[in-house]
Amino acid sequence: MKSKSEKIALMKREKDFTILAHNYQTKEVQDIADFTGDSLELSRMTREIKTKKILFAGVRFMAETAKLLSPDKKVVLPVEDAGCEMADMVQLKVLERMRREHPNAAVVAYVNTTAEVKAASDICCTSSNAVKVVNSLENDEIIFLPDKNLAAFVARQTKKKIIPYNGWCYVHNQIKEEDVLNARRKHPLSKLMIHPEAPENIQLMADYVLSTGEMQRKAGEDDLDEFIVGTEEGMAYKLKKLYPGKEFHLLREDSPLTCLNMKKTRLDDVIVSLENEQYEILIDESVRKNALRAIERMLEIK
Repeated sequence: MKSKSEKIALMKREKDFTILAHNYQTKEVQDIADFTGDSLELSRMTREIKTKKILFAGVRFMAETAKLLSPDKKVVLPVEDAGCEMADMVQLKVLERMRREHPNAAVVAYVNTTAEVKAASDICCTSSNAVKVVNSLENDEIIFLPDKNLAAFVARQTKKKIIPYNGWCYVHNQIKEEDVLNARRKHPLSKLMIHPEAPENIQLMADYVLSTGEMQRKAGEDDLDEFIVGTEEGMAYKLKKLYPGKEFHLLREDSPLTCLNMKKTRLDDVIVSLENEQYEILIDESVRKNALRAIERMLEIK
């Protein structure tokens, strides 16, 4: 009797699939993926994949981004309703109103947005390149959506006027100052890494404000052997796997920061998705062209 992992490995080879998994996936799903990473890493990797099909273990906007970048590939999302609450906060009519109110502003859309929102934007960004993207634009005013906390992070590092959309990640936005103080008391020798989706007052309490990809690099480069990981709990698993000689503590050990949508995907879902090649991501061509333009502008920035 083959294990689930062995069955997945066999099926993906037979059906010509590559499995991508975000850093916030469960440890079981991370372990069966061909590649794990943050949004920017996985976006760049999409075009290098040689298989004809991609299974994206993440949430819908990520699978959409893979499809936008590789329209000739079949892209499937194992759990059909694995969405992102922050991405769904953006209303096109609100964005249109903001454009009217700020006619000279460029619209920068975090990749945590739907394909339709990307299509209505000028350029995309991720948490790791948001500052670089904003500073690359000629516009002095930037409408930044949807995350107000990432917008605050960018605003501290640019001379441009940042006009934030009122959106947030429910996972990171729940972090309180008390959580930081408790973690520092428990682990006084650790450095605190916080994701820029956390509230600005929390960012200011951190040693480092980093995307998950940057957290991975920092943990590898830093001489320190102990870190507090201030993001979704799945990232701590990946860091422990990469650097077994170092210690990585959850910011909230009693009630870990958990993205319920990211955790919907199980090995059984991956197996069914591979068997039936479901749920396929399809994007209207008019939306795809404009959304792709916004993503490609981002990818051109080194």
